[in-house]
Amino acid sequence: MKTTTAVSDRINADIDHFTLPVEWDTDAIVARREKYYAASQRAFVPYRTPLIFKRGQDQYLWDEKGNQYLDCLSQNLCVSIGYNNPAVTAAVQYQATQIQHCTTMFFHPVPAHFAEELTAKFPAGEEWVVHFMNSGAEAIDFALLLARAHTGNNDIVSLANAYHGATFGAQSVTGISNFRHNISLLNGIQFAPNPDQYRGIHGEGVEPYLDDLNRTIQFGTSGHIAGMFFEPIQGYGGIVPLPQGYLSGAFDRVRAAGGLCIVDEVQSGFGRTGEGYWSFSSHAVIPDIVVLAKGIGNGYPLGAVVAKRHIAEAMANKFYFNTYGANPVSCSAGRAVLKVIDDCDLIDNARQVGAALLEVLIKMKSKYDIIGDVRGRGLMMAAELVIDRDTKQPATEEMDQLFQLTRKHGLVASKSGAHKNVLRICPPLCIQMEDVLFFEQAIDQSFADLYAGKIT
Repeated sequence: MKTTTAVSDRINADIDHFTLPVEWDTDAIVARREKYYAASQRAFVPYRTPLIFKRGQDQYLWDEKGNQYLDCLSQNLCVSIGYNNPAVTAAVQYQATQIQHCTTMFFHPVPAHFAEELTAKFPAGEEWVVHFMNSGAEAIDFALLLARAHTGNNDIVSLANAYHGATFGAQSVTGISNFRHNISLLNGIQFAPNPDQYRGIHGEGVEPYLDDLNRTIQFGTSGHIAGMFFEPIQGYGGIVPLPQGYLSGAFDRVRAAGGLCIVDEVQSGFGRTGEGYWSFSSHAVIPDIVVLAKGIGNGYPLGAVVAKRHIAEAMANKFYFNTYGANPVSCSAGRAVLKVIDDCDLIDNARQVGAALLEVLIKMKSKYDIIGDVRGRGLMMAAELVIDRDTKQPATEEMDQLFQLTRKHGLVASKSGAHKNVLRICPPLCIQMEDVLFFEQAIDQSFADLYAGKIT
């Protein structure tokens, strides 16, 4: 039997003709984007001058002019094990030469292997199952639907300052006005104060915030809830870790109200905190549903909802379909990510290098009084800028200036938080101890330039 078509034969005979050109002129890139991108896709541009990346390797990036950067953002935490990782590249290339897509109407072994390997990373004693999809926001939507379907309850609780995505459902459980559109979102969503130990309404402590959660359930819901969403470390909210004791206490209260405990590990998962595969593991809790994305595929479109089997069975008799969910190419990337994390000891690397980077930020705090707080776990850390350490007035304008300066000195970072006054540092898990000195020099010079008024 012939194994290629006339179309494939024609392409192979003149492959250069079918190799599509890419124009790397800076002005042309900007102009084409401005002309053909919708406003919704043009809006998220943090730098005053667009930053255009041409290639990456491990923890480094190069722009179209050849300038090198230390990546301290991981493309919004998506590139978990580094750019052009050989294991991921090989897995993807091989799968792409076999079959690029296989809808879940039909069977393919790669996604099933990945599901087996992924669930093995979850706490023993439970039977875990996976639903693969394409993104974290899509996975949040499904988790929301699953919680309501399983419990038969409607009300959902989320935390103030939480970010869960920009789709209709995910936006509804996001507790930051910057990410919520001025339209009616899903009903039945209530927000509890987040136990932010720096900016929280009760300051440090846990019990007052758990009391707030009791009041939210008692006065903002029917008393019977479908579930509650948690980020063990709030990501876009400014790297805000939940204090010890809060998750376990909140889980008790949510389950007492008939709800499921849903943990969003989209940003904090896959070893980023250096404390295990999942950031919830350091809180001595076992969630009912866990949402994964970003680092799961090292940048390939992939998301997942991992749930206890008896909970996931609530969807057994209802049609729910993701066209590209469980794509074998993306799942091949996901399998490679797990193997690299394990075989290259990247969780331990995240712990050690993250601790060294955090020490640099602590040193900067002692040197520059514009830094009000330094916090984080592993390779997920932040410095929050304030006008005054006593009043904690956000230094939003200064943060934007510092952000531009970090780029000038060879760092790619992020400004985040509800007040846009937080410098977020989240490099790939493969960053090395040798990079810490460069990071310190670059961040120190950026603050020095900020104080000297050398703004670009």
